[in-house]
Order: sequence, then C-alpha cells, then structure tokens
Amino acid sequence: MSKTPMGNATSGNSGALKGIKVLELGTLIAGPFCARMLAEFGAEVIKIEAPDGGDPLRQWRVLKDGTSLWWQVQARNKKSLTLNLKKPEAQAIARKLALEADIIIENFRPGVLEAWDLGYEALSKVNPATIMVRLSGYGQTGPMKDLPGFGAIGEAMGGLRYVSGHPDRPPVRVGVSIGDSVAALHGVIGAMMALRHRDATGGRWNGQSGAQCQAGEGQMVDVALYESVFNLMESLVPEYDHAGVIRERTGGALPGIVPSNTYTCADGENIVVAGNGDAIFHRLMLAIHREDLANDPSLARNDGRVPRTAEIDAAIQTWCAQHDIASALQILRDADVPVGKIYSVKDMMRDPQFLARGMFEQHQFPDGTPVKLPAISPKLSATPGETRWLGPSLGQHTNEVLRELGYTGGEITRLREQKII
Repeated sequence: MSKTPMGNATSGNSGALKGIKVLELGTLIAGPFCARMLAEFGAEVIKIEAPDGGDPLRQWRVLKDGTSLWWQVQARNKKSLTLNLKKPEAQAIARKLALEADIIIENFRPGVLEAWDLGYEALSKVNPATIMVRLSGYGQTGPMKDLPGFGAIGEAMGGLRYVSGHPDRPPVRVGVSIGDSVAALHGVIGAMMALRHRDATGGRWNGQSGAQCQAGEGQMVDVALYESVFNLMESLVPEYDHAGVIRERTGGALPGIVPSNTYTCADGENIVVAGNGDAIFHRLMLAIHREDLANDPSLARNDGRVPRTAEIDAAIQTWCAQHDIASALQILRDADVPVGKIYSVKDMMRDPQFLARGMFEQHQFPDGTPVKLPAISPKLSATPGETRWLGPSLGQHTNEVLRELGYTGGEITRLREQKII
C-alpha cells in the first residue's frame, strides 16, 4: 500500500495518459467521475470550481474538517482552479484552457457552455481537434434536452428502477449513484475512442489557424444518463418487441436464469448462489443432496428449469437454512458452485481477496490522520493508475494554472481582487 501525504506525488509512474490535458467543467458525480478516471491514469486534469464554495460534493456525506471524504476520492489527482464563470474575463480564461486541452468534460445543462462561448461548435472552429465529452440527463438533442436530469432520473427512465426490488413493493434504488457512475464510464469510453480517432487523423492541434492548421479530427461525445443506464438493460427491448414480455421486479433472483438468487443461512447471513449453468446446476443439486433434481432430465437445461423456479429455489433455501454461512460457502465451493457472501464495506476491508489484490490504499491528511481510499481499477500491467494526491483544497492550483497561461503575479492579484478567481 502506498503512503501518500495529501498533495504530494507518489512513485512517479507516468501513467498511460501522461501528456493528455483535460479540462473539467462540472460538479457532483457524472462529469467529475469521468475526469477522475483519466486523472488516475496520468492525465493532467484541471477542474474549474466556483470561488464561493466550489463543487457541492465537497460537503456531501461524511465530512473530515468540513470536507467530504468522498471528495478525496472523486477529486484525487486533479488541480483545482477557481473561476467565477458568470464573469466574462473568467470565461475567457476557461476558453484559453479549453483550446489547449485534449479533452473537455462537462455536465451542465445543454446551452450553458454556449452562453459562455465555450460550446463545442465555437471551440472546434478554432481547434478542430477539440474533443468534448458532454454528460447530461437527456443528451444534447430531443424534446427533453433542457430538463434537469440527475442519475436517479436516468435510472428510472433507462429501465433499471422498474426491474429493481420485489414484485409486491414499489421499485427501489441501488444504494449508490449508479446512473451517474455508469454515464461517467460511458464518457471515459467515448473520450478514449475520440482520442484514438483524433490521433489517427492527424493528432493534436498545433495552435495555428486556418489552412495552415495541422490537426486531427475532434468530436463531441454526447452521453445521456438515461441512455447509459438503458445500455445495461440486456435483452429488454427484443423480449418486448418480439414476445411482448415486460420484465418485472423479481427481488434477489435473476429472471429467466435458474437458479440464481439470494438465500438466507441458519445464522441469518445471506449468500448469492449462481447455479444456472447446466453442469453447475447438476453439481449444486448433488451438493445439497437433491439427487432427484440433479438427475431429472427435464431440468438439465435452463429452459426446463425456468417453469420450476419456485421449486428449485425452495430446495436451495431449505438446505441453506440448515447451515451457517461458513459451512454453506465451504460445501458449495468444494462442489465448484459459484457462491458468495453479500459483503458490507467492513467485510471487504478484511477480506483476503481484497487485500491480496491491493484494493485499499493507505494515505494521510495534512494533519497526519490516516485514511484508506479504494485502489484504482482496472489494473494495467505496464502503466497502472495511481493516486498522486488526494482531493485538492478549493483553488489550490489557481496560481499555478494561471502562471502557466502567462498571467503575472500582479494580474493574478487583480483577478482575485475583482472576484474573477
């Protein structure tokens, strides 16, 4: 585990995205999570924040000295620049940064950047290699594009909420902001594909203009939260279109794939058993001493098991109720059946698999207080990601970024006095 004081560099691993500059114009989850992943793999990410409080995520959930612990993860490796984007001079600074950036990430409502002369069309006219990732509730087009849309709304419209929960109760949500996070991952994928296309068609803009400009072809990556969730919804569309089937809530079970469900053990602990492969089902039934079901030819394939889902689930539940979780896990694992405990974060932090994979990083705050962060995924063998510093204080890098743009100390002082930064 690395031991990294807040704000200090670690091992110096360059990362797969070394040399890529990213401008983050966004708040809360979807846009910042997208930029966070690029920063974790070496990109220089400059995050613009309002001077009067910054990103609201700084005050979300559990706080340490007035700042969210979530912030330390979501903003790690980023540089914080404060700009009051309601002021024209601040907009001009942001425009300079945007024209220099390889990738711009934003999650404002459609039209906001255009009002600040920071829209994709305006930037790409000057820099044809501009790549802009735009994350919004409903995308940049369509009758709903101007409506506010958070991740929860995307989860509802994209179909996830409808199928989540028990059939006799209202739909429920997953316990994390999965709609925002899924959209962020789509943004990362889109950014990487756009970057590949830009480089294949000529590469980075060299700062010239007109006919002399030598640059690759940039593009806009339009990510809608509801579409990102919709993209996860498996066979929902063809099942309805071809067979008229509307998938409903099924509690802990995986509908139409049997057996795959949650079961309660004698000690009250819950396990997930995924015995839906044909050979796995046979081994599972032998392990729970239901040779009659194991050897029933009508249950040899999934399509035969589906009509008897309740009977199969009841057999597994009866067996689980006779064993505590430790013995149930051991017996089923010995039978080579996919099975697992439902983990809390407490379970994760002492689990041998998590520890063997180095899934927790040890860091510390400026006052010396230790804190663990989740390690970076995915794991790259040659250019792994790393945490170079935790989430920055508000405006921590303002002077540094402005000096790199050519502003003098006196000019920076004036900007601060005029509340532009």
